[in-house]
Amino acid sequence: MRTVEYNRESAVQYALQWAYSRNPMYYDFSGLGGDCTNFASQCIYAGSKQMNFTPVFGWYYISASNRTASWTGVEYLYNFLVGNVSLGPFGEEVGRAALQIGDIVQLGNSEGFYHTPVVCGFSGGVPLVCAHSNDARNRPLDSYVFERVRYVHIEGVRVP
Repeated sequence: MRTVEYNRESAVQYALQWAYSRNPMYYDFSGLGGDCTNFASQCIYAGSKQMNFTPVFGWYYISASNRTASWTGVEYLYNFLVGNVSLGPFGEEVGRAALQIGDIVQLGNSEGFYHTPVVCGFSGGVPLVCAHSNDARNRPLDSYVFERVRYVHIEGVRVP
């Protein structure tokens, strides 16, 4: 296993292309709790080109009924990225100043984290994000209302 660079530009290009529509290769989970983390995973995959097919704790999507919870669940994606020591993308929680394009942000309240936008740019130091559920393209992160936030920087991708 070796580590390769995460292609941030590919992740962002994907996010910008599909921010206001749905890629027919993936199920749209909008009616089942939201599509934001599914969309974030698609963007991360566009930049990593490597899934992790470990049952239960990996990170993959084959179909709506054959995927890991980490592909579509906010907490599960976070746990996968910051805990992954195997194949696929991996990251760490960082401060806002360390964010780069292609990274993710997770918004929350007192009950937990509920939304996963993708960083697609910056304006005056403010991250601009793309997201599904409440579809957004280059929306200033500061325009969201949230109680808690965490920033996840994708450090790289482990490949066979």
